[in-house]
Amino acid sequence: MATPYVNIILATVVVSLFSLSGIIALSLREKTLHSILYFLVAFSGGTILGASLFDLLPEAVELVDESVVFIYIAGGFVAFFVLERFIYWYHGHGHHDDIHQMDDERVTTRGFAYLNILGDGIHNFIDGMIIAASFTVGAHVGIATTVAVIFHELPQEMGDYGILIYAGFDRTRALVANFMASLSVVLGGVFAVFFLETVDALSGLLVAFSAGAFLYLAASELVPELQKERDFAKSVVQFAVFVVGLAVMWYLGLLFHE
Repeated sequence: MATPYVNIILATVVVSLFSLSGIIALSLREKTLHSILYFLVAFSGGTILGASLFDLLPEAVELVDESVVFIYIAGGFVAFFVLERFIYWYHGHGHHDDIHQMDDERVTTRGFAYLNILGDGIHNFIDGMIIAASFTVGAHVGIATTVAVIFHELPQEMGDYGILIYAGFDRTRALVANFMASLSVVLGGVFAVFFLETVDALSGLLVAFSAGAFLYLAASELVPELQKERDFAKSVVQFAVFVVGLAVMWYLGLLFHE
């Protein structure tokens, strides 16, 4: 049983390191950054949806009684809706918004910056628990979930770093603050490991919850961003990248299936 726990720690540490990607965002020209995020949001949508459909949902149906499994899936969807509305309403981050031109009404004080960090910490803690629950089910589910979280975190971390800079943090302090918030991924993973040892059945419930959460992120946060594109050629490219994200998750399920 030691191996899943080692995998959980390694996976959450890797995810937390992606908070350092924010500094890359501000070192790029605006046009280059938009080009990267243009593809990254589409790929992120595909990986998040693929992880839910190809890995988490099938495992949830196997692990949880069929009379309640879809209640927990719906619970994950609703919980992330509440999290996005009531925390990220004030957090004010977007996945491909111009991080160099934040809304003046949202980013005005250091207090906002600290709320931004708090919101990130809560979101990342839940991500850590999701990753932990996935690895206790199987390596293939854990790997697919970790990949999906990473590609969801990349544009988010770029935006978060920009928010802190805009709020008056220097580059070093912004990088450290963002990294500290991202370490809650590891804390969430460790917390889940100890909790799951006590209540083994909870792993299935968390997987079902995670499936609903990922469905929410894909359906109401990422896919709508793709629908904003009005240029036909760019929309076709985004759709192709989105399908590639789905295919990657499907292939990972075959490659690491146990």
